[in-house]
Amino acid sequence: MARAKEKSEIFEWVKALVIAVLLAAVIRYFLFAPILVDGLSMMPTLKDQDRMVVNKIAYKIGEPERFDIVVFHATEEKDYIKRVIGLPGDTIEYKEDTLYVNGTAYEEPYLADYKEQVIDGPLTEPFTLEEITGEVTVPEGEVFVMGDNRRYSKDSRHIGTVEISEILGKTSLVYWPIEDFGLVE
Repeated sequence: MARAKEKSEIFEWVKALVIAVLLAAVIRYFLFAPILVDGLSMMPTLKDQDRMVVNKIAYKIGEPERFDIVVFHATEEKDYIKRVIGLPGDTIEYKEDTLYVNGTAYEEPYLADYKEQVIDGPLTEPFTLEEITGEVTVPEGEVFVMGDNRRYSKDSRHIGTVEISEILGKTSLVYWPIEDFGLVE
C-alpha cells in the first residue's frame, strides 16, 4: 500500500513539473520573452545591457503604432530594438532636426534632452524616405524604424524598411538593472 502511494506521489510531482515547463515554454514562445539590449543605438532611452520584456501578443491583436519600441529579426542571428517612426503609407522626412510625417512636424520628447546636449550639428541628418529607400511612402505591411541614438544607429536608414511580420513584439518594460526598473517611452 505504501509503495502505491509513493508511486502516485512521484507521478503527481512529475506531472506538475511537466505542466510547469510546458506553461513556461508557451508563455515565452507566444506571449512574453526577455531580451537584452546589445549596444548603444537606443541611448538615451535604453542603455547597453538593459534587460527588457518583449510583449509578443501586442501585434497579434493590432498593428504597430508610431513611436512604439519594437524588437524585430534583422538577420538570421540578430534581433534589433528600434522605434517605429513611419507606418505603411507614410512619407518620412527629417529637416533641421525635426521629424515630418506626411508633411506634419512631430515632436519627439524622448530625444529632447539628447538634442540639447549635441553642440556640433543636428542629432538626425536631413533625409527623405525616397532618398534612402527609393520609395515615396512606407510600403504596405512594413514600417520605418530608427534608433534613438540617431548618430550611431543601424536602422531603416541603412537596412531599409522592416516587414511587420518580422516584428517579434513591442517592448517598454526594463526589469534589469533594478535601478532602471520601469516603463520607457
